[in-house]
Amino acid sequence: MSSSRKKAIFRKLSRDWVAGYVPLSGFVHEGMVEMLDLDGKVVSLAAEDLKWICYVRDFNSGELNNPERLVRKTFAGRPRGDGLFVRARLKDGDMVEGLAANDVSLVSSEGVFLTPPDLRSNTQRLWIPRSSLEELDVVAVIGAAKRKPAVAEKVRETGQEELFKG
Repeated sequence: MSSSRKKAIFRKLSRDWVAGYVPLSGFVHEGMVEMLDLDGKVVSLAAEDLKWICYVRDFNSGELNNPERLVRKTFAGRPRGDGLFVRARLKDGDMVEGLAANDVSLVSSEGVFLTPPDLRSNTQRLWIPRSSLEELDVVAVIGAAKRKPAVAEKVRETGQEELFKG
């Protein structure tokens, strides 16, 4: 496991949850999610038993049934960040929206990372394993490749930027 671990709440499909620490990437090995529990032991959980992993600000949210405090699961309007605006329907019937990276990681990894709609809540980031996804829809692509400024083209032509015009 990576030396940099983040606080996370592991929500199971059975509605139980476990708190622990997990790196931002590379934590799934042969269908098992490796985490460091609060006692300092490395524990493996089956990815197929997980609903999601919520990277949280604090473990002590004061709520025993909803420690991740993921209250708002849909966007009120258009998301402000760049990426893919996605809507995920899970096997347990729950639905969550978020922003995903607009790159190959969406289709090549064991799960999907999302930025949740409410960034002021306890949950900062969400990882949903492929095994708990029933459906994943791309609602919109937000942000586009920006065109390079004309100055860069002029520098390429002359080889040197003209700082002082005489």
